[in-house]
Amino acid sequence: MALTDQSTRIREGEELDAQVIDHYLKGHIPGLAGEPRVSQFPGGASNLTYLLEYPDQEFVLRRPPFGHKAKSAHDMGREYRILNQLRERFPYCPKAYVHCTDPAVIGAEFYVMERVNGIILRADLPAELNLDAERTGALCRSFIDKLVDLHNVDYQACGLGDLGKPEGYVQRQISGWSDRYEKALTPDAPAWEAVRSWLNDKLPADHPKSSIVHNDYRFDNVILDPHNPMQIIGVLDWELTTLGDPLMDLGNTLAYWIEADDPAPVQLMRRQPSNAPGMLSRREFVDYYAERSGIRIDNFDFYYTYGLFRLAGIVQQIYYRFYHGQTQDKRFAQFVHMNKLLEQMSLQVISKSTL
Repeated sequence: MALTDQSTRIREGEELDAQVIDHYLKGHIPGLAGEPRVSQFPGGASNLTYLLEYPDQEFVLRRPPFGHKAKSAHDMGREYRILNQLRERFPYCPKAYVHCTDPAVIGAEFYVMERVNGIILRADLPAELNLDAERTGALCRSFIDKLVDLHNVDYQACGLGDLGKPEGYVQRQISGWSDRYEKALTPDAPAWEAVRSWLNDKLPADHPKSSIVHNDYRFDNVILDPHNPMQIIGVLDWELTTLGDPLMDLGNTLAYWIEADDPAPVQLMRRQPSNAPGMLSRREFVDYYAERSGIRIDNFDFYYTYGLFRLAGIVQQIYYRFYHGQTQDKRFAQFVHMNKLLEQMSLQVISKSTL
């Protein structure tokens, strides 16, 4: 089994014209020679990601999904800019080469970046890595360290001070995701009324330290060195990145963090090996983050519940496209059930919360 992330055949309806792409890139990347082989990375449920293999160089092309897209989502220029301006102070960003704003080329904006060839962990740790509990724990802490490093980046020094508005970030996220959720609602989806009301009632103030917020920091957006899997060499998927409260980013990450003793239905949602022996629990994750960042975290329940609601909003936006026939990707048919489960998880957190 190949440990490095593999591309596959392009899904029906998501094809690219290799000749058109080749002509465009040769006009923008000096020294490019040969013809590209185009394939698609099967992971991900938002932007589409393709591998362009030239004889001597490999690139990754990112474009928005087909069908209905939420307003302001899938901004290729924003992601391209973040990669290039953040890379000097956070060297885990892949190098971006070109951003195409002309939809006539492939039917949408897109950008092309270097391919960082490495291991991306999916649902389970590959046995070939031979990671015992001690090494798995060290990898988990390294994963958290990179999030802390990102939150400590001086975004003004990167020229990214206009990327977002940190003031009022917490309130805007709660109201904004509530609005986006309502717009993506389908008749078979839950309303989330009790959770949304609780989040509004328990709103904390913005943390005084604002930071770059990745908004999608998970193990399957992290690349490991194929020669030393304990070493993180890349972080992907910067499309949702903004400026705001770092604890809200922590809540986003913990929404994906499924522990070994979580109930069986929750285990079905797991997309990263957070249940492996040696991985930190959610509580340990929060405590380690607090220790490394120097940030005191008193209201973990709020940030975790927010993360679950936001994840449900993302899931529902994707399911909306499937429900209305705007994508044929059969993976999305079950997303409404994931949404319902996320609501139940949120209600359980709230029922035990002391906030």
